[in-house]
Amino acid sequence: MKIAVVGTGYVGLVVGACFAENGNDVICVDKDAAKIRALRRGRIPIYEPGLDELVARNRSEKRLTFSTALPRAVRTSTIVFIAVGTPSGEDGSADLKHVLAVAKDLARAMNGYKVIVAKSTVPAGTSALLREIIRRETTHPFSVVSNPEFLKQGAAIDDFMRPDRVVIGAEDPRAAELMRSLYSPFTRTGAPIMVMDCASAELSKYAANAMLATRISFMNEMANVCEHFDADVDEVRRTLASDSRVGPAFLFPGVGYGGSCFPKDVKALMKFSQQKGYHFKILEAVEAVNKSQKSRLVEKMMLHFKSLKGKTIAMWGLAFKPRTDDMREAPAVVIAKEVLSQGGRVVAYDPQAEKTARVVMDKRVTYASGAYEALKGADGLAIVTEWNEFREPDFARIRALMREPVIFDGRNLFAKEQMRAEGFTYISIGR
Repeated sequence: MKIAVVGTGYVGLVVGACFAENGNDVICVDKDAAKIRALRRGRIPIYEPGLDELVARNRSEKRLTFSTALPRAVRTSTIVFIAVGTPSGEDGSADLKHVLAVAKDLARAMNGYKVIVAKSTVPAGTSALLREIIRRETTHPFSVVSNPEFLKQGAAIDDFMRPDRVVIGAEDPRAAELMRSLYSPFTRTGAPIMVMDCASAELSKYAANAMLATRISFMNEMANVCEHFDADVDEVRRTLASDSRVGPAFLFPGVGYGGSCFPKDVKALMKFSQQKGYHFKILEAVEAVNKSQKSRLVEKMMLHFKSLKGKTIAMWGLAFKPRTDDMREAPAVVIAKEVLSQGGRVVAYDPQAEKTARVVMDKRVTYASGAYEALKGADGLAIVTEWNEFREPDFARIRALMREPVIFDGRNLFAKEQMRAEGFTYISIGR
C-alpha cells in the first residue's frame, strides 16, 4: 500500500519503518527541515533498539522516504497516518493543535479518497472533530479512523511487528477493511484485530495506560506499607503475580513512573472526563502517589545520613526506563534536584541518556563516562534506572571506589542477603 506518516517523532518513525519493512511504500513527513535532512543522512533523532537498522534497510530498498512536502505525500498515498505530538496543556488536557493543523493541511491536499488515521493519542471524540474539520476543507471522499498505538519504549519494533492486539476505530466499512488488510501480515500468529467505534478506540489507549499506571502506584503503596511492618514486598508481589486474576506485569515497586505516555495520559483522561462532569477519583490518587514516590529514595538517604550536605551521591541511570534515552518525567530529575537542594553533589551515569539529560537536569549535575567512574569517592550509590549492565556489577570494585559502601536501590535489583555478605549497607524499596 501507499502510506504517508505525518510526524517523525517516536511513534511516526517506528510506524513508518515497520510498515515499510512489510513491503509498503511509506513517506514520512515532517515540517522540521533539519530533522528530515538528518533522517535522509541516516541519523535517527531518538534511541530505540533496532530502529536505526530498520530505517537504513528500508531507505536502501527505496520503500521508506522522508519529506517536508505534505501535499505530495497525501496525493500519492491512500492511507495517511497522523502521528504528531499531543503534549499536556497547562491544565493537563491533551493539546490537539498539531493534530488539528495537520488535518486541515492534508484535507486541502486531497486528490481523491483517503483514509485519515489518528495514530496520535487523542481524547475521546477527536475523530468526530477531525471529520468536521476535513469536511469543511475538501469535497473529496474520505474516512477517519482511530488506530491507537500500544508501543513500549525499548521494545517498540517488536511490539509493532508482533502486537498483542490491533485496535481500529472505524464507522466506515470500506476504511475498516483497508485497515484490516494493512495489519493482517502483523497478526498471522492470532493476535486479534479489534474493530469498534472511534470513541471506544480512543478511550482504549487511555484505559490501558491508566491501568498500568495504577498498578505501578498500587505496588509502590504496598512497598511503603511493607516497610512499616518489616515485610518484604517481593514476597507480596510474587503472591499477587501468581493469581490468574492479577498476573505479573507492572507489579515491580520503584521510584515512580515517568516517560511521555503515563503521566500525560493519566492527566488527559482525568481532564476530559471532568469536562463531561465525571470526577476520576482513582487516577487522582495514582498521580499523587507517583509524585511522592519520586522523592522516596531521597527520604531514605536523609534517614541514613541525617544530612546530605557535602555528600556525593553517584546515580546509576537517568532515563525513565532502560533501553531508551527519554528523560520526560524521569524520576532521576526529581531525585537529583532534591539531593542538590539538600547540599549534596550528584555524579550521574546513563548508557544512553546523557545527551538528553543535560537539557533537562539541574546544571550542577556532573556526568561520568562510565558506571564505575561515577563511584569514585561517592558516599552513596543511587540506582534509578534498571539497565541490564547494572544487574551484575563487580561489587568488590564498587566497595573499593566508594567512600562509604551504601547502596540506595530504587529498583530492587539485588538480593538483600547478597548485599550484606558483600559488605554493603543496602537500602531498597519495600524490603
